Amino acid sequence: MSHPALADLLASARVVALPLATRFRGVDVREAVVFEGPEGWTEFSPFTEYDDLEAATWLAAAIDFGWRPQPATLRDRVNVNATVPAVAAASVPDVLARFDGCRTAKVKVAEPGQVLADDVARVRAVREALGPEGRVRVDANGGWNLDEAEHAIHALAEFDLEYVEQPCMSVDELAELHRRVKYMGIPIAADESVRKAADPLAVARAGAADLLVIKAQPLGGVRRALDIVAEAGLPAVVSSALDTSIGLSMGVWLAASLAELDYDCGLGTSSLFTADVSVPSLAPHDGSLPVGRVVPDAAMLDDLAAPAERREWWLARLARCYDLL
Repeated sequence: MSHPALADLLASARVVALPLATRFRGVDVREAVVFEGPEGWTEFSPFTEYDDLEAATWLAAAIDFGWRPQPATLRDRVNVNATVPAVAAASVPDVLARFDGCRTAKVKVAEPGQVLADDVARVRAVREALGPEGRVRVDANGGWNLDEAEHAIHALAEFDLEYVEQPCMSVDELAELHRRVKYMGIPIAADESVRKAADPLAVARAGAADLLVIKAQPLGGVRRALDIVAEAGLPAVVSSALDTSIGLSMGVWLAASLAELDYDCGLGTSSLFTADVSVPSLAPHDGSLPVGRVVPDAAMLDDLAAPAERREWWLARLARCYDLL
């Protein structure tokens, strides 16, 4: 595929800063670039700490979504989970209330500066709020070493976990942990081992995970993510990278294009923002999201515009990443 000219990307580019209701991934504001291609609006929003080479894959995804027709979808709505940041247990009901109709919750654990007792209290509060019929999964973002992960899974097992996402960072650790806890019947999911890996299929070949968590932007777009799932031969959950509603629409398209989708997807994260680029935002209604393109609201683009120096930073980053494609 030949890429559009850089000028075509910059012509409609808007840099936005979305405030979060609760601190998440160490940030209170999520920045992104949104711009419009012939197929519709798209998004470039690699996390600020990522280098240009890694961020260029996110730009490839943005260009693909904005300039190329997407694969045919197999469903018109996608069920999604609530996402619970590393908040105090007392705050859990307020967080869950933002996710209309969601019966699955992903709970962040292994937060720097916290201890396992904090995780246990938070997960207990989620289980109590959802009741026995709700599904609870936890995400450590690779924050535990092997022994810590094994200990934590035992401590959290009483809450009937659907799966544990990225308990350790390396594929070797995941494989050994998978061996150690297999008897417990709690599946292991891989996220960073797929989206941040030079070889996203290594975790599947190693037998280190039971399912994959995939994200459209970090994997280079809908098509490439579908190819990875097909080659891995494992069930997949589609999750967000804390995108705006425009980026979320890319993830929903990916989820709607998967041949099999047995898990609720982590695409309800616009509910973590206090404002978004579209009105209404692409937020859960009765536990699901519609498939389709999102068009930003002009007034919201103005209201959420990033400060001038941040706009310059992002557009310079976009140009550097473009040169790497």
